[in-house]
Amino acid sequence: MASKVIHAFYDDDDVLMLAVKRVKAAKLHIEEVYCPFPVHGLDKAMGLAPTRLAITAFLYGCVGITVATLMMNYIMIEDWPQDIGGKPSFSYLENMPAFVPIMFELTVFFAAHLMVITFYLRSRLWPFKEAENPDVRTTDDHFLMEIEIHDNEQELRDLLIDTGAVEINVSEKNSH
Repeated sequence: MASKVIHAFYDDDDVLMLAVKRVKAAKLHIEEVYCPFPVHGLDKAMGLAPTRLAITAFLYGCVGITVATLMMNYIMIEDWPQDIGGKPSFSYLENMPAFVPIMFELTVFFAAHLMVITFYLRSRLWPFKEAENPDVRTTDDHFLMEIEIHDNEQELRDLLIDTGAVEINVSEKNSH
């Protein structure tokens, strides 16, 4: 199903921020904002919920330290205990200070790699995915605000021109 959307282009991030605030103050829903670089505070201005990626990072770190502990206990204590420097490996707790660097590294490894994979899956960015960017100028020097039209095209045009948009286009958007 296709719906009509209006694309407002801006050439300055400060003007974009003010425009987003004015559009939200007018109780309109912004579908998406495309930017060539991250704009500080844009997520709050758009009213987006805070990310939960830090929670997943903590959970993945817990998985990493658990895997490290179980792996080192099995390898160094149960499967192949060794007498290193006159210190026999009788228990995991006696040797834990030597294992701390490995525990730290695997915690960071699991958290970082699984967090990146989670980010890509959550953002639906998989290999060979077709780009959703409506205009290539947003990868260089323009900002684009996309708003769905509900029989209010002229009101939207007037509001967006008043906010400092340098160009306004109307197009059809296919919903997934």
